[in-house]
Amino acid sequence: MSNFIKLKKISKNFVTENKVRALKNINIELSLGKIYSIVGPSGSGKSTLLNLLSLIDNPSSGSILIENTNIVPFEKDKKDKIRASTIGIIYQNYNLLSDFTAIENVSLAGLALNKTKKQSMEEAKKIMSKLGLSKRLEHFPSELSGGENQRVAIARALINKPKIVLADEPTGNLDNASAKNVFKNLLNLKKADRLIIFATHNREFANMSDCKIEMIDGSIKSING
Repeated sequence: MSNFIKLKKISKNFVTENKVRALKNINIELSLGKIYSIVGPSGSGKSTLLNLLSLIDNPSSGSILIENTNIVPFEKDKKDKIRASTIGIIYQNYNLLSDFTAIENVSLAGLALNKTKKQSMEEAKKIMSKLGLSKRLEHFPSELSGGENQRVAIARALINKPKIVLADEPTGNLDNASAKNVFKNLLNLKKADRLIIFATHNREFANMSDCKIEMIDGSIKSING
């Protein structure tokens, strides 16, 4: 399906001592089967945009349409359900639970969709094996390298078979070799019925996407691809 996500006139303001316009009149359409990169200097609005797409935050104005349905007015519970079933999120800092093993971290995300513990553990094992983690299932995050922890985070994002995968600087905390390995795994997630969006400062990785979105001062400067 083309134009799986549509952002119309999206703005986001933060009010502290002064009003800060983090996003200004964003209009963009995103299609299944494509990988999108978001580039721009720190403070350009990349993370804010990803937070809106992940339904973690709400825009100050405008519409976010998923499959032609505007999800902005939805209650929090309904957004949480959409996020659990449709969106997989990969964080720069992994966000793994330190007291749980790698496979437990992944399987917990499956329980959010009311899967049984057995079913969730089996699916977690399958996904982790594909990511080269079959010998790290019972290890805790503190026992894993940065690259391994990020692959665990990727597995967690995939367990519910999301149509949307979002990644905010997924290689930002990794050395060059680990970053290339994680990014290779990210590219391999591409499917006809999935769209992937990642924010990065790495121009080499950004240029490997199907479409590069450049942001500056809360606005889209250019779209290439």
